[in-house]
Amino acid sequence: MKRVFLIVLDSFGIGEMEDAEAYGDKGTNTLRSVSSSPQFDMPHMKALGLFNIDGVTCREGVEAHTARIARMKEASCGKDTTIGHWEIAGICSKHPLPTYPDGFPQEVLEQFSRATGRGILCNKPYSGTEVINRYGDEHRRTGDLIVYTSADSVFQIAAHEEVVPVETLYEYCRMARKILQGRHGVGRVIARPFIGADGHYTRTSGRHDFSLEPPSVTMLDQLKAAGKDVISVGKIKDIFAGKGITDFVYTKGNEEGIERTLEYLDRDFEGLCFVNLVDFDMLYGHRNDIDGYASALAYFDRRLPEMTEKLKEDDILMITADHGCDPGYTSSTDHSREHTPFIMYGSKVAPGNLGTRDTFADIGATVLDYFGIIPDFAGKSML
Repeated sequence: MKRVFLIVLDSFGIGEMEDAEAYGDKGTNTLRSVSSSPQFDMPHMKALGLFNIDGVTCREGVEAHTARIARMKEASCGKDTTIGHWEIAGICSKHPLPTYPDGFPQEVLEQFSRATGRGILCNKPYSGTEVINRYGDEHRRTGDLIVYTSADSVFQIAAHEEVVPVETLYEYCRMARKILQGRHGVGRVIARPFIGADGHYTRTSGRHDFSLEPPSVTMLDQLKAAGKDVISVGKIKDIFAGKGITDFVYTKGNEEGIERTLEYLDRDFEGLCFVNLVDFDMLYGHRNDIDGYASALAYFDRRLPEMTEKLKEDDILMITADHGCDPGYTSSTDHSREHTPFIMYGSKVAPGNLGTRDTFADIGATVLDYFGIIPDFAGKSML
């Protein structure tokens, strides 16, 4: 019974891509930044071969790494969660998803306001923690929704749970998702519920993403069509709008994501367990918190032996990322256009260095190849 556990360390880039300057990301290197922290400690990833990957020079590699490794290049135009995960699964996006550095056009806001019966506050790029403290009081007084964006292709709606119940906020997001199609088809509409009072507000764990449906077939679709299990841990289900998923569990952070993954390692199934660990990006990368990011990586590394010890003879563990988010790049808190690591480990996987790959889609092709499925997309297997 074959199983693949594909873990995405959200935003764990390993150095700028050749076109990084075009994205405003020249000189970014998430791994180099976090490795400067005294909290950084990844001996198990080192043994697998993390520091032997092409272009990684911040730490010394090992003489004989135990995994098959590669440096992944993003062929798509973009550097966000949706584009990165879609490419891992086989979709190369030649055009970036729309972003709104000056806020959303009135035509979009008017449609949304008519649908919800509520006014709009903010409508500009904003930090998610700052926007609720800036507009929270006015939102509670008027009932108007806080709509904001970021450098990513996102339409975010923040609302106090006592003003707009969470399920109602989700319904508003579904309304926005129907409106935001075509040229305004942002990657994600995101619900951002919060609580608190008098300018002191905190976001809750009720975040929910409503993604654009993938425009073409993915490895998830092909696995499902072949009768395999496709299990989502974390926000994977949302990123793919549920397409190709057979089972899922949401998580509140890395710790729970690792616990759920360990539970699936103890279950019998045949197919893919696709995991996103979001804290690196959400809690630390976007907040330029080098020590926090490094601590989160060290925690993952400490838990890694628990996962590898549970691998069965026909299991494969893959570890990668979807983009960068360099916490040491102080001129920005946005994602960064970086290469990502690929580490593949299992009793039947021969160690080796595959150099630099042309597309993240090689990962999806590798997963399908392991199950004897020919990919319906460009991508070369690394088996």
